[in-house]
Amino acid sequence: MTDALTAITVLWGFVFIYAVMATMDFGAGFWSMVYINKTKTKATNIANRYLSPTWEVTNTFIVALVVAVYSMFPKAAYTLGTVLLIPGSMILLLLSLRSAFLVFSNIAEDYRKVLTYISGISGILIPGLLISVLPITHGGFVEFSEGSQNLNLGKLFTSPNEYAFIGFAVASTLFLSSLLLADYSKASDELHAYNVYRRDALIMGPISLVMAFAVMLTLRDEATWIYNNMMDDLYILIISVIFFLIGGLALILPSIGNKPIRGIPRLAVIMITLQYLAASYVYGKAHLPYIVYPEVTIQSAFTDPNSFRAVFTTYIVGFLILFPGFIYFWSLFMQDKRYLRQKKAKEQT
Repeated sequence: MTDALTAITVLWGFVFIYAVMATMDFGAGFWSMVYINKTKTKATNIANRYLSPTWEVTNTFIVALVVAVYSMFPKAAYTLGTVLLIPGSMILLLLSLRSAFLVFSNIAEDYRKVLTYISGISGILIPGLLISVLPITHGGFVEFSEGSQNLNLGKLFTSPNEYAFIGFAVASTLFLSSLLLADYSKASDELHAYNVYRRDALIMGPISLVMAFAVMLTLRDEATWIYNNMMDDLYILIISVIFFLIGGLALILPSIGNKPIRGIPRLAVIMITLQYLAASYVYGKAHLPYIVYPEVTIQSAFTDPNSFRAVFTTYIVGFLILFPGFIYFWSLFMQDKRYLRQKKAKEQT
């Protein structure tokens, strides 16, 4: 494996981790908004309880992602920074607004409902804007001329593929977040909230799969090169669909234990995560060797090999330090019954 291929693999790993964690985070804000007036289900309490500690952890990975792009592929960072000036600025603005309102919602009781709506709406807009970066890299939207790059926004926002990706991002955000909130509700013994989020996951799952097929159909017409490359790994895409079906089945099977409910949400979360991992691997592999088709490749944008090795070593050391902390965080957050009961008791007082 070449240094450039190693670097892009690390970068795509950051993209996948952030995509999964962020969709769960953004979706939790949306569900908190949807169920804010339905107090009997306690669905909003569950969403807020999940949202409170996780949004800060999620932001760690977007910082790592941006730093990785600039340190490993500086020439690609220049191109992406230029053509994504408008959509990137909108993303940063929404992220800043959402982060600020998440902080103030805990102390501004009189404005909590308004802040919840702002968090929920921005939590749907941000994934759509983030994923719009991918169609831009497929070619046809960036005009290269005399050393300058310009994004043709008119062409981009009349592209069916762009809207297929946005629809897929929104559906996946709601699907993954409802799935994880169902798991968290069950771990917290909030069975009413569990049934609500399990129902939402059963609705949003098929919609996300339909949007995934829409992405493939529009790719075939607008980015034939990447569609053909993905078809070379069709068997992995079929495996990802099998993971999806197992995940859906896990929400229907009788629950393990004495609880009078249906579904094994922890198994569903694992299977759906594997589904997205398999599909993202196929897409990422099909995208090679281009970062922005057809001008910017991983080799032409790659940094100096000595600089890469220093940065790569720093990342390895950093994650060896941080990874145990993340494991402890999730074990406390999702498994520690004393923590869950403590949070539940605080909400009831």
